[in-house]
Amino acid sequence: MKRSLLLIVTVGFISFLYSCKKYIQKQEQKAAESIITNGNWYVSGYTQNDSDITAAFSGYLFKFDANNTVTGTKGGVSAAGQWSDNIVARTITANFPGVGVPLVYLNETWTIKDSYTDSVSAKCTDTVNHTTNILQLKKQ
Repeated sequence: MKRSLLLIVTVGFISFLYSCKKYIQKQEQKAAESIITNGNWYVSGYTQNDSDITAAFSGYLFKFDANNTVTGTKGGVSAAGQWSDNIVARTITANFPGVGVPLVYLNETWTIKDSYTDSVSAKCTDTVNHTTNILQLKKQ
């Protein structure tokens, strides 16, 4: 009887901890998405291997929406894409289908290296071009 009660209590406690962890992750996800989707972002830095190509993104503003769409706009011309995040893995994935340079450089899964409410720094390894890319975004 004591063993059964101990098992029930232990299973209940583990279930409680699991649901707490899931709740916390959900709240972190909501907070991160609120920060991402509130306002416009611009590329404040982009290096491909050791080459600084930030200037290629000059004039672009990016608007991330809660429905996982992202729009890059420059001079009144817009390109639509999708984005997703993974708080646990600390990654964000962007995909602008059918675009050219420079937006095609954003089509990656980026590992977040540093983030604040108004800036983010991320890194990826492009498996096609075999480059290491560093992206820095700043909120306008």
